[in-house]
Amino acid sequence: MNPFRFILLAFVLLALVLTAPLPAKAQTMNFEQATALLAASCGADIDSVCRGVNLDATRLKDCLRKNDDTLSPRCKADYLRATAAVEQRITARGKLVQLCNWELNRFCKDIRADRIKGLQCLLESVKKATPNCQKAVAEAGYQ
Repeated sequence: MNPFRFILLAFVLLALVLTAPLPAKAQTMNFEQATALLAASCGADIDSVCRGVNLDATRLKDCLRKNDDTLSPRCKADYLRATAAVEQRITARGKLVQLCNWELNRFCKDIRADRIKGLQCLLESVKKATPNCQKAVAEAGYQ
């Protein structure tokens, strides 16, 4: 697979994750690992069944869906794992402020309104955080 397609897969993966069915339990992996897994497992399938398809999220998703019966078993399985892992990270990041609200108020009150500085402050303070907040930070992939 050419390197350009690999880079585009990183962007496409986030859009595909929103429509993929999720298995009961997702393995924890970061975005880069999920993209690499998708590229390794589905790159040949994408090249063969979606050749000439513009690699934007919608067109690629439609192509893979239309050709689901011709995708390799490895691509089908790893696609579900990769998209589930990304969805798990996105969900965890969405819940981070709620689960670490006490820490944000205690350690980062003055800068909490600034999302970037607030997150940096939270990550610097995570060793002093409650176990629930520490777990939320880890699940969000920040540790």
